[in-house]
Amino acid sequence: MGKKPFGSRIEPKCEYCACGTRSADGKMVLCTKRGIMEPQGKCRKFAYDPLKRVPRRAPVLPQFSQEDFSLEDL
Repeated sequence: MGKKPFGSRIEPKCEYCACGTRSADGKMVLCTKRGIMEPQGKCRKFAYDPLKRVPRRAPVLPQFSQEDFSLEDL
């Protein structure tokens, strides 16, 4: 198997638990086991759901000009 996309050690958080669902306003998590929880909260019933994980934004790439790729300066 390959390398796991978020590492081998996942820190438990309600925001990406299989038992939780985001509330309509997006500020809280509605848990089937514990009720209303904060997104950063955790409990012993944590079950990781990778589809709920939001990936980080891609870094902004630098802008290059045509001169950066020219070999005439060598």
